[in-house]
Amino acid sequence: MDDVNLNDENLLAAQLISIADGVYEETAARLGEIGTETVIDAVLKEIAWRAREGVPPSQPVTAVFELTNEGKQLDYLVTFGAEDPAITPGTQEDPWLVVRQDLVELLRAVYGPPDAEIGTRAIALKDEPGPGSFAPDDPWRMARDAAARAADGIVTACATRHYDLGALSLRFGSDKWGGHWYTQHYERHFAPLRNSRVRVLELGIGGYQAPNVGGASLRMWKQYFRRGMVYGLDYFDKSGIAEPRLQPLQGDQGDPAFLAELGGSLGPFDIIIDDGSHISGDVIASFEALFAHVRPGGLYVVEDTQTSYWTGWGGSSTELDTPATTVGYLKTLVDALHHQEFEKDAGRQNRPHDEWIGAVHFYHNIVVIEKRRNSEQSAPSWVPRHTNPMEWMKPKE
Repeated sequence: MDDVNLNDENLLAAQLISIADGVYEETAARLGEIGTETVIDAVLKEIAWRAREGVPPSQPVTAVFELTNEGKQLDYLVTFGAEDPAITPGTQEDPWLVVRQDLVELLRAVYGPPDAEIGTRAIALKDEPGPGSFAPDDPWRMARDAAARAADGIVTACATRHYDLGALSLRFGSDKWGGHWYTQHYERHFAPLRNSRVRVLELGIGGYQAPNVGGASLRMWKQYFRRGMVYGLDYFDKSGIAEPRLQPLQGDQGDPAFLAELGGSLGPFDIIIDDGSHISGDVIASFEALFAHVRPGGLYVVEDTQTSYWTGWGGSSTELDTPATTVGYLKTLVDALHHQEFEKDAGRQNRPHDEWIGAVHFYHNIVVIEKRRNSEQSAPSWVPRHTNPMEWMKPKE
């Protein structure tokens, strides 16, 4: 069953990313439209999720967040170093860790642009009564060390950070580094977008029929693009992997009508990654339907192009230039890149994508297409096309 709808959690996430983009006063006004408690819960969930990256506390630490908004203080408890952060309203007597901050500022720090101001935050670690001994396993010393690590996780979660995609791939169990060697190429093309508001669509979630399995790459993109909405499309139901800023969708990547609906509903996308069936017909159908829904300046990536040479996947190791295979089709985009250069009487028909193929990067088993207007002029008409230039330039006797 096809499904291109966002759940309530991700409708909210998209809204929070949007309102964090404005100036402080605009963010404050729109925050009130959503509801203070709803915003706090979502922001603290995002912080707790991001804080799992890095060295975790050696034991669970419950932090008190004292958040101010419109002259009121709202206290919340969040546990770091545990599977469930257990976010609840309330406070704690003599806590190990206290974070005080203006709510609008915190929202902008988490979801806003990288230059968001941090002017109201104060972090306090408990420092009394002190360790009972100098032993490294002294209970007080260990508890305070855990609180310090939790504090570091909170600060890092609210900061602009340049993650290494290879490390993130290994961390989340994606095969894009190790199984393949793609993240070095992704770093080259994606790094300029990592702090931007982006919509990322990946075809293929993984885990086959199991609804709660898969999504390793989606979580990697979610961590890398701190202001991104990440969508994953799979043939099977993957509703069990949904979380804030990560939305699974169900449908057939070889169905042009469905893909057009998806693009119209959730696009335009800044990045589309095809890591789906890898069958040539599906890869080509997906590109033909979805490239129109990539934002100008965006990127379309095709992974695992080795299957273009395998007959069982609709490929061929002998007919290397047929546009019916993945690589054969992608080779035609090089011609599209030069569509202005064809001789007028050559009979080539203009293709829908000609004016939007800005660059094509071929790497081993992965291709990156840049979408940019491609309308640079050819040489002027008085430069002959049908004459050998050496003959044309020779002085006449």
